[in-house]
Amino acid sequence: MDLDWNKLFIGDLNFSFALEIVIRTLIMFSMVLLILRLSGKKGVRQLSLFEVAIIIALGSAAGDPMFTKDVAIIPSFIVFISIILLYRTITFFAMKSEKFENVIEGEPIYVIEEGMFVLGVHKDHTFAKDEFFSEMRQESIEHVGQVKTAILETTGNISFYYYQDDEVGYGLPVLPKPYQKKSKQIKDENIYACTYCGNTEKLKAGNHHCQRCNQTEWVTGINTLRLT
Repeated sequence: MDLDWNKLFIGDLNFSFALEIVIRTLIMFSMVLLILRLSGKKGVRQLSLFEVAIIIALGSAAGDPMFTKDVAIIPSFIVFISIILLYRTITFFAMKSEKFENVIEGEPIYVIEEGMFVLGVHKDHTFAKDEFFSEMRQESIEHVGQVKTAILETTGNISFYYYQDDEVGYGLPVLPKPYQKKSKQIKDENIYACTYCGNTEKLKAGNHHCQRCNQTEWVTGINTLRLT
């Protein structure tokens, strides 16, 4: 089958419509940027799921008028106004009712408490441990035992509260090389951390179940202090 490369890449495009696409794109992009600026948000990390949905809706309304001849700009502007009015209405009621706000925005999630992962967080919420470890490493956290509490905020940011140096205990390492030494077979007596929940125990050689979560995979625990 021979491909019509001209139809594939150019189609009915001509110079005048190409110029019109440029103008349409500048107008719609400026409108989206203006709406985002008026919302008061400084970055994507500050957006809740509800606000991300609003942005997706704005992007959808802005997309078609950029390159579709039959779609005018004014109808898209009406969609913009409708979305913003909906956003303002919902945020107004969210300010009035904490329960309504929790339904729309969600609630903060405790991920770590007392130097261990909160049991059940894997089942109740979407939780990628590798991604969370990456967030910890960016905060110069070497192991879970350095963290007293970690809270996943509704914006996707993570709030960490640390132990004082004299309170730091053994914890599950989050650096890739130590963590990759995990095993179900304990060879030497030492302090080990459960790779599932972060619980630490002094174990002898053999196979062991975690007393907290009943999992069987371990890695050598470490108790280094956090460098700031």
